[in-house]
Amino acid sequence: MAVEEKRAWTMAITAMVGYAVYVLIVLLNRGERPLTETPYAGALLWTIVFGIVVGITTGIWFGIAARNDGMQVDERDREIGRFGDHIGQSFVVIGGVSAMALAVFEVPHFWIANVLYLCFVLSALLGSVAKIYAYRRGMA
Repeated sequence: MAVEEKRAWTMAITAMVGYAVYVLIVLLNRGERPLTETPYAGALLWTIVFGIVVGITTGIWFGIAARNDGMQVDERDREIGRFGDHIGQSFVVIGGVSAMALAVFEVPHFWIANVLYLCFVLSALLGSVAKIYAYRRGMA
């Protein structure tokens, strides 16, 4: 398995697990209050920091392992990386436009933050799935 494919798997799993933990924390802290009044900022920030730390750590680890195995990133890896990144970026745009629309309609900050976070997670997930697919099935 190519180093970049391993990174894509790691990003997909980290994004799903991090977001699931975030949603679980928010729902468990809800209590009897409305969802928009639930404290979410701490859980949001910690799950994002967790994802960043896992991404950096595994990236370094896979990079060292690849160098020791003599597996370097080649042109195919770079092309697949660009392909996955372009596909994943669509959700970043959707998230930005959605957040702007929610802000224009003065929707509570809770929903704006959660739409942005969900779209970032979907971007990472879709980009990773596209990369994994390209490694497994090839690019047509």
